[in-house]
Amino acid sequence: VYSADLSEFVFAAGVKLLKEMKPDVMYLSTTDYVQHKFAPNERSAKDFCAMFDRYLGELDELGAVIVTTADHGMKPKHDATTKEPSVIYMQDVFDEWLGKSAARVILPITDPYVVHHGALGSFATAYLPEDADRAEIKARVAALPEMLEVLTREAAVAEYELPADRIGDLTMVCTENMTIGTAEDRHDLAALGEPLRSHGGLTEQEVPFVVNRVIDVPDAPTLRNFDAFHYATAAAALEEVPS
Repeated sequence: VYSADLSEFVFAAGVKLLKEMKPDVMYLSTTDYVQHKFAPNERSAKDFCAMFDRYLGELDELGAVIVTTADHGMKPKHDATTKEPSVIYMQDVFDEWLGKSAARVILPITDPYVVHHGALGSFATAYLPEDADRAEIKARVAALPEMLEVLTREAAVAEYELPADRIGDLTMVCTENMTIGTAEDRHDLAALGEPLRSHGGLTEQEVPFVVNRVIDVPDAPTLRNFDAFHYATAAAALEEVPS
């Protein structure tokens, strides 16, 4: 099931639905199989983009207002020479610093189907012991060369609109080509197949936002991917409806 063909099926279904049922709104969501498996310059990635473009053309010819965006970007997360995954196992780090299981590292990427990312991404949160010196531990984590940004719960809530009751004492974002794991023995990387490509960090925040209509937007707008529905409906509202 997990393949580029699944995304093509989604597009083919979208074209068929638009032709036969003419829905007011459609949301077509693809997998990120190709992006996880192949770099942008590889043949399989180019073939995927060509397929994507072909179906967008069909939807456009049918008169659809289209907004194309993504939930995240993707970057190589492996050693350029050895091709081995680049990982810092923060549960192991905290166990060494604070004692076995005194802290707990939680990863947002916990997909048990590990073929595409091995449950490894560039963001994690950590719950610390109640008597821990958060400021000291935060400083120690931030000093690790693998880390790009380390925030307290309060700072993360303010910066990233995260729910305070669902994140740990610290949030950690690693550098561009690095990922964060829990403990090394908890990650099965044997099924990866290709060099690790993943997401979750600040370096994967920028995504495309493409509209097939000229729309009225403020100068240099701060677009976010969930603005897609607003701009799609706004553009569609300007279309002439056949009598």
